[in-house]
Amino acid sequence: MPVYEYSALDAKGKSITGMLDADSEVMARQKIRAAGNFPVNLKAVKNNSTEKSGTSRFSFSQFFTRISPGEVAIMTRQLATLIGAGFPLVSALESLVAQINSPGLKKVIAGIKGTVVEGSTFANAMGKYPRVFTPIYVNMVASGESSGTLEIVLERLADITEKQEALKSRMITAMIYPLLILAISILIVSFLLMFVVPKIMSMFENMKQTLPLPTRILIGTSNTFKSYWWVLVLLLIAVLLGIQAAYRNEKGRRWIDTRVLSVPLFGALVRKLAAARFARTLGSLLDNGVSMLPAMGIVHNVVGNVFIADVVTDGAAEVSKGKGLGKALDKPKAFPPLAIQMIQVGEQSGNLEEMLGKVADVFEKEVETTTMRLTAMVEPIMVLLMAGIVLFIVLAICLPIFEMNQLVK
Repeated sequence: MPVYEYSALDAKGKSITGMLDADSEVMARQKIRAAGNFPVNLKAVKNNSTEKSGTSRFSFSQFFTRISPGEVAIMTRQLATLIGAGFPLVSALESLVAQINSPGLKKVIAGIKGTVVEGSTFANAMGKYPRVFTPIYVNMVASGESSGTLEIVLERLADITEKQEALKSRMITAMIYPLLILAISILIVSFLLMFVVPKIMSMFENMKQTLPLPTRILIGTSNTFKSYWWVLVLLLIAVLLGIQAAYRNEKGRRWIDTRVLSVPLFGALVRKLAAARFARTLGSLLDNGVSMLPAMGIVHNVVGNVFIADVVTDGAAEVSKGKGLGKALDKPKAFPPLAIQMIQVGEQSGNLEEMLGKVADVFEKEVETTTMRLTAMVEPIMVLLMAGIVLFIVLAICLPIFEMNQLVK
């Protein structure tokens, strides 16, 4: 349904602005008049980047107007506060439209408000925007609507989203420094091989004696890199595109995700992150009245690894036959043993939801600790590697000079 931005005059002649959705411009004007206002200006805005009808298209405008999970978390917190303060849902959504700065999210909230006014439930209205609101988000909102605890559910959704974004932010921050060192190292080595080394090595061209092996290796590497650097760039791009294409393919992604779990250190990090996401989301769904089997059908998409997602799906089938959740998920190379043990304890004590929250807390901290350890290991390795490359270049340049000095003596 099209979304319109409008300016109007209220009953007191005061100028107001807002957004609404309607089937046509005529219907939009009728809605404005029905609210007791006189429309002055009306403009349709494009809103096909977030609805289901536009999920297969891509444009640069979509890229730059992308709605981040952080923006959704802030919006969720504000909406929970308004509803908790006694605002009706439609009034709370209308207040959000005026407060939100993101143009994309403003359009989405305006569309949701219009759909709710037409008689749809809040969850169904959100379901029209799958790129913004995940199935987990929509299902939890639906359970909150049905139980009359929408503000509590929204608070929990805001907590979940904020914790996930905070963990992601800490991981990205931890990786920035090693990646920066890597980028600078590549630039320095490339500059040396393309510009510095050829000029220095030109003075050895008239030498009638055989150059040392390191010098010959450096000259060959420099000449190859200077002549065929573009081949290396194209090869790198081809590899990255190949990995991306394989990851988009179901079989390719399953093969990659399965092999990733076998990588030392990194595989353990992936399993811990999957356990944290799984436990946090499943615990929240169960705590908000969603039964076990539907909750597991929703939560298998959040683990971030196809192999582990398959384990969750198979586990749901085993749970439906009466098997315990912990035993159903106890598969090799899937969740960490500690997570399985804690889930089993939660089942035995009857406090599964609370224990799932503790599992999420434990493994979120472990993910952060493991990430810091990995970056702490990578940094000195990269520094030593860079030092080794520079040392090799210096030796390759100095060895012929030492031999020339000996001949002079």
